[in-house]
This record gives sequence, C-alpha cells and structure tokens, in this order.
Amino acid sequence: MTLRLYDSATTRTEPFVPLVDGRVGIYHCGLTVQGPPHLGHIRKEVVFDVLRRWLTHEGYEVTLVANVTDIEDKILAKGVEQARPWWSVAYENERALHDAYDVLGCLPPTYEPRATGHVPEILELIATLIDRGHAYVAPDGSGDVYFDVRSWADYGELSNQKVDDMRDAEDADPRGKRDPRDFALWKGHKEGEPETASWASPWGRGRPGWHIECSAMAAKYLGDEFDIHGGGIDLRFPHHENELAQARAAGMPFARSWMHNQLVRIGGEKMSKSVGNSLLVSEVVKRFRPIDVRYYLVAAHYRSVIDYTEESLAEAATTFQRIEGFVRRATEATGAATDLVELGGAVTPGFAAALDDDLAVPTALAQVQELVREGNKQLAAGESERFALVSTLASVRRMLDVLGLDPFAAQWADGADGSGAERKALGTLIDALLEQRTAARAEKDFATADRVRDQLKAAGVEVEDTPAGPRWSVGGDDVNKGQMS
Repeated sequence: MTLRLYDSATTRTEPFVPLVDGRVGIYHCGLTVQGPPHLGHIRKEVVFDVLRRWLTHEGYEVTLVANVTDIEDKILAKGVEQARPWWSVAYENERALHDAYDVLGCLPPTYEPRATGHVPEILELIATLIDRGHAYVAPDGSGDVYFDVRSWADYGELSNQKVDDMRDAEDADPRGKRDPRDFALWKGHKEGEPETASWASPWGRGRPGWHIECSAMAAKYLGDEFDIHGGGIDLRFPHHENELAQARAAGMPFARSWMHNQLVRIGGEKMSKSVGNSLLVSEVVKRFRPIDVRYYLVAAHYRSVIDYTEESLAEAATTFQRIEGFVRRATEATGAATDLVELGGAVTPGFAAALDDDLAVPTALAQVQELVREGNKQLAAGESERFALVSTLASVRRMLDVLGLDPFAAQWADGADGSGAERKALGTLIDALLEQRTAARAEKDFATADRVRDQLKAAGVEVEDTPAGPRWSVGGDDVNKGQMS
C-alpha cells in the first residue's frame, strides 16, 4: 500500500510521492521561545517524530528541519517583564524545548535553524518580493515592509478563504498599510526597543516579521520546493497561509503538501502558555513516566483533538503498561535479546496499512494490542510456544519502535526521564527486602515473608512470584524488577 497523507491545502487524503525518489524533505514550525513547552506544543513534535520514524522504516532518507523562532514581539516583552535580555529568555526556553524533545523520546531534527541566524536570507527574500511588486515599504518612515496580499491572486489558497473575509493582520501598526490584512515582512526598530533586537537593512534597522523567517529557512535547507510542511492546525492561518503566499510570490514552488496536527485542549479551550506551569512538559513528567506521556500523545489520531485530563493520561498510562509488561515478561521468559537489531522482527501487514493510511496510529496500536493478547496466550502455554513467543515479541517491539515506544530503547532504558538514579536506589531497597522475604520463606517463616510482602504492597509495590523468582512493579510499571532465586 502506498503512503497516503491528508493535505490541508486540497482537504483530501492524497498518495505521497516524494520530489526526489527515496528522499523526503520535511519542515515543521518549531516553538516561539518566549516560554517553555507545554503538552500542546510537544504534540506536534511527537506527531512528526512518528512520521519521520515510519518513513525511515520504509527506506526513505529523511531530512527534517524544525526552526526556532528566537526573535519576536512576545520574546521582547518577556525580556522586559523579567528584567533581562530578550536573547537570554529565548535561549533558556530553547534549551527547555530540547529537554522536552529528549525526555519524550523525539529524535532531534536533522537541523534546527534559528531565525536570528538567517537575517541575510530574509533580507534577500524581502528584496525579491519588493522587486516583483508583491511587497512595499511603508510610506510613514517607520522602516516597516509589508506583503501586499491583493497583489497575489492566490492568497487564501491554503486556508480556503477570500481576502475580504479574512481578519486584519495584527502583527504591526496598521498606519503604514495599504490594506489592514497586509502583513509585516520587516519591522522597523522602535524607540525603547533594545538595539540587540535589530539588524541593518536597506529600509533601516529592524527585525524580521514572523512569517518571512520560516519561508527563508525552509528554502535554504530544503530548497525552493520540498515535500512536506507541517505544524499545529492553529498555524494554518495566518502563519502558513502567509508563508505559502510570500514564497510563491517570490517564485518558489515551496511545499508540495501541508500537514497539520490538531490541538490539545483543556476544559474545551486551546492549551496555551497561560494555562499554568502544571501542564509544562517538565512538570507532567514528574507525575507520569515520560514513555506513558508519549503514548498518550501518540495514541490519538494526529488530526483529532485531545481533551486533556489527568484521568485520561492515567488511563493511557495503564494501557501502555500492559503492553510494556508483556514485552518485559516475554523477554525474561525467552531470554530474547533486548537489542532490537539482534532480535529482528517485522511489523504486521495491518500495522503497515494503518500507518500508510494517513498515520492512523489508533488502528496501528490495535494491531499491537491484538498481537500482545496472542503473546500472553503463548506465555501461558510455556516452553511449547517459546519459538512463537519470540517471533511475537520481536514484531511487537518492532512496531513499538516505529512509534518511539520500545521499552528497551536507550532513551527509556538509560533513565532519560531524569529519574534513573531514584529508580536505581528504589530498586536496591526493594531487592534487599525481597532477599529478606526469600530467606524467610526458605526457613518456612511465612509470617515474616507475608509481613514483608504486605509492607511492600502498602508502599505501592506489587510482588509477583514466578518460576524465575519474584518480580516487582510500582503502579503497573515493571521497568524495575527483581529476580531472586
């Protein structure tokens, strides 16, 4: 089956045909770093991470570029609010974004350009638009430069709107505009703004507008035409609409298809930076394991809204822990390799068909769960089904790997959630208690053995006696396990 993806421009699910056979170029809009990322931001990163992993699995060479918007009005405002340089605010939050990538198991972008590092390319693109009659310098002496939306007949093609039906652009003072919907390509430096937030240009010192930054960076690293441009659905208009218009007005074919993931909502409202610190990625992973958070964000189709609640995340965590529990029990029972290359395995045809159908991850996960049910039967059958169990295990892990959810992958196994030391300490203490329990049982002191088990249970530690010895788990998480003979 050929990969088919929903194109936001055509509003149809279309066969994916790359510009260059065997290669895929993807650009998705990164964070404007006025604050650290919350779950709504990081959903986009996870969605495109799964797309990238699936394309790579299918043999494509993927170049994924995700920018950092590190100069913008809100960043300047945060600098004033916090009484420190704007660039310090931007860099701190850029690092928080990288931490969120890492903690949720996202592969780093092939390249991550900053807007401030591409002013020459931005100035060149603006000059081209002026020369072609699609941009103009404001006549009020402000140094602002605007894109003339009425000069481009196809303006509105991405969001399927007519110019007269659009809201006014709010990214600059309207006094120098020919039309209130014209948007800023260059913002003249204003009195009171830091000099460090401006660059020399033919129109006076200033800084780039938000939209022009992405067009310039995407073209620099992926070429004038590339395969996929993506981001959250809230960027479709005006940001992506403006990117598309100015790129094509400058003579670039630009993106061949557009992908947009839906939002994470809370209480029926879009999750935004005003929701508070509790939903920052850095805070959520203190309450839930990072791999469980990733499963929660992956499990819904990327074009469906996630209505966030603590309860829904906890339910998702429980579901994933059942899958993970099978993987760990089957690995232990069979002695199979934890290294996925050594283990081998292949995705099922149903799993592949699901991901080829516009990344239908819920359907793909149903395939995983069906195979886990079969694997649990094989586990119960014991040695007679050992060979079949290894095959099932290998397929489950291969499919989880495509989704970035393989429990034995380095980012999870090495304590990338930041709690590796705590888990190790906890494991040492529990294993010591289990040794006491094993010794008591060997001496037929069952009262002491039961007391140890009850103490562990009261602390939230479940103990399961297996032929290989006792194993333990905390809240369904059997990442930490003891095997005592």
